[in-house]
Amino acid sequence: MKLFYRKYGSGPPLIILHGLYGSSDNWVTIARKLGETFTVYLPDMRNHGQSPHSDIHDYESMRDDIHELATGLGLSKFFLAGHSMGGKTAAAFAIKWPEMLNGLLIADITPFAGQPNAEKAYKQHLNILEAMNSIDPSVMTSRSEVEDALKQKISSQKIRGFIMKNLQRTTANAFTWKINVGSLLHNLDNIMGGIDRESAFSGQVNGFPVIFLKGADSDYLLPSDYEDIRKLFPSAEIVEIENAGHWLHADQPEAAIANFMKLLD
Repeated sequence: MKLFYRKYGSGPPLIILHGLYGSSDNWVTIARKLGETFTVYLPDMRNHGQSPHSDIHDYESMRDDIHELATGLGLSKFFLAGHSMGGKTAAAFAIKWPEMLNGLLIADITPFAGQPNAEKAYKQHLNILEAMNSIDPSVMTSRSEVEDALKQKISSQKIRGFIMKNLQRTTANAFTWKINVGSLLHNLDNIMGGIDRESAFSGQVNGFPVIFLKGADSDYLLPSDYEDIRKLFPSAEIVEIENAGHWLHADQPEAAIANFMKLLD
């Protein structure tokens, strides 16, 4: 799949992958600062932003999308980073094509399927996607009307605000969702999955620096996974960022940028 992407800066190439409900827009501020050192590519993942929609949405397909993007750009070696869903995609890429990477950064997600809090996270995302799917934005006349409809099922103002970034107007001046809500809802089991622990340990991924960032106030990456992470990525450094939740790049952007720079050490 040919992904839409944004490009910033100059220097060694770095691809950053956003998470579920996100888009390349989420990383623009950080990309501009990193652009002083890297050439930063920000793709919209499939079913998100300005990239094509598909009924297929799993980590194998997203991994392959990034390979197509990198080869299309002529990148034989690059740095790769990802947040949440993008982090799982980046880990899957690293396992399949380690020879293409100069470094890997995964932000606030375990790469593995079956984490202890999986049921809680699944229910949260199911509620969000069902709330979005229950709304027909095209019949609404204002953004506030759409948000009021979401408010009935999504109590968190922060989450609603993030979801509302996916609302856009069509050329006919009607509202619509940027993301492919139906496909993401149908593929939620795939999205909540990840690398199978048993098959992952058939080999180690070496040869480049690996950094896992954990938001101190988030439970998407748990200490119980650290041992397995280091089995798969023996050189992995795990960094906890204080006063940061799951969207740690928004909560503590300077700390996130500092850890990107460590990939060059």
